[in-house]
Amino acid sequence: MSLHVTNTLSGEREPFEPHDPDSVLLYYCGLTVYDPAHLGHARAWVHVDVMHRWLEHLGYDVRHVENFTDVNEKIVAEIGEKGDSEASIAREMIGATLQDMRSLNLKRAEVYPRVSEHVPEIIDLIERLIDRGYAYESEGSVYFDVTAFEEYGKLSNQRLDEIESQGDPDERSEKRHPADFALWKAGEAHPEEGESGGQTWESPWSEGRPGWHVECSAMSMTHLDESIDVHVGGQDLVFPHHENEIAQSEAATGEEFAKYWLHVRLLETGGEKMSSSLGNYFYVEDVVDAVGTDVVRMFLLSTAYNSRQAYGEDALEEATERWERLERAYERATAAIDGPDAATKVEDAELRETIEDAREAFVEGMNDDFNTREALAALLSIATAINRHLDAREAFDYRGLRRAVETLEELGGDVLGFSFGRADDADGRVELAGDLVDLLLEVREREREAGNYDRADALRDDLEALGVTVEDDAEGTSYRL
Repeated sequence: MSLHVTNTLSGEREPFEPHDPDSVLLYYCGLTVYDPAHLGHARAWVHVDVMHRWLEHLGYDVRHVENFTDVNEKIVAEIGEKGDSEASIAREMIGATLQDMRSLNLKRAEVYPRVSEHVPEIIDLIERLIDRGYAYESEGSVYFDVTAFEEYGKLSNQRLDEIESQGDPDERSEKRHPADFALWKAGEAHPEEGESGGQTWESPWSEGRPGWHVECSAMSMTHLDESIDVHVGGQDLVFPHHENEIAQSEAATGEEFAKYWLHVRLLETGGEKMSSSLGNYFYVEDVVDAVGTDVVRMFLLSTAYNSRQAYGEDALEEATERWERLERAYERATAAIDGPDAATKVEDAELRETIEDAREAFVEGMNDDFNTREALAALLSIATAINRHLDAREAFDYRGLRRAVETLEELGGDVLGFSFGRADDADGRVELAGDLVDLLLEVREREREAGNYDRADALRDDLEALGVTVEDDAEGTSYRL
């Protein structure tokens, strides 16, 4: 069976046929960087990562772009608490987010564009919309005219007369229709009286800031194309964000913006969605530190991306048991084929048949809308077969066990992103890296005590260039790899 996906735009399960039969253009709506990433963000990241990996496994050249929203009123609201400017807060949060991504063993996107880098492209896009009659200027701001786009509401399956007002209440007097949304906002964003506001830029209409929705359209078109294959995001972004992306993009180009819209269902905890605004979240860094990357991936992939998933201790314990079962089977199999009891003439037909059936089931599951739950079940059946074979025999089927190891490495490692056989090496590298950083910080401290502040600052800069964040406070110096 070829790959089929559930397209939010049509509401149907469709065969996957990208514009170019050899490549896939994939855009994922990334974080608004005002707070560290939590496990709900990680759920989307890991599933998008596996989509990327599976598409590459199928032979596609995948161009994957994921943005950072570093211009937003939520970031401005943190000025004074987390930093002295919108830009400084965003920079720190982007650094922390990238570290979280690396800790989850995610494949790198082709590029991670920032809104602040793409204001010229955003202004150009807005000008195109005005020229084509889909947007209008009002009091220095610019709004998209939803009544001018006949298909508005097609993603969220809403009629225009059903849609309530969008944006802040103070915008209503500037808009022609309550559902019109801002493409450009005049003036600065001020969190509170007396505090500094957000970044602003000059435009043909006013000094101001881009609207939230137009940002992703501009960045996607800049780094991919005006029409892409796959647009992925959280379920909560269907309306208004993705609906508005479609309207402004297709109004500007006259082309279909994205062929397939895939939405990751939100992670739940305590019966509610995991959310920074609700405060019911667990930071990625804390969970990875507690149970490890592979257990986190096992937990998140145990449910298909568009199915309901709840976070809790029982679910995490189950993921731990499954990963340990898979890892132990892999380690037993590698020890057997590298040991003296692996025989060239022993054949276990049941083991070999189970492996081939599992490979087929894995492919069938992944081609069924990236069903990672079924894919994991296939890998776990290999673990059972490995253990049954090793427990029942004194001489082992070398070819059968080698095929099992290669399958786990190929499908479990390359596709699902697990780290078979690399944990000990990684731990050793991290320990050595920590020892080296400690040594350099001791040298830096001696330079500071001697009054050689330029040399101390240079050492800090060198460490940060290598991905080591150094923090000095009243309690001393600390760092994060």
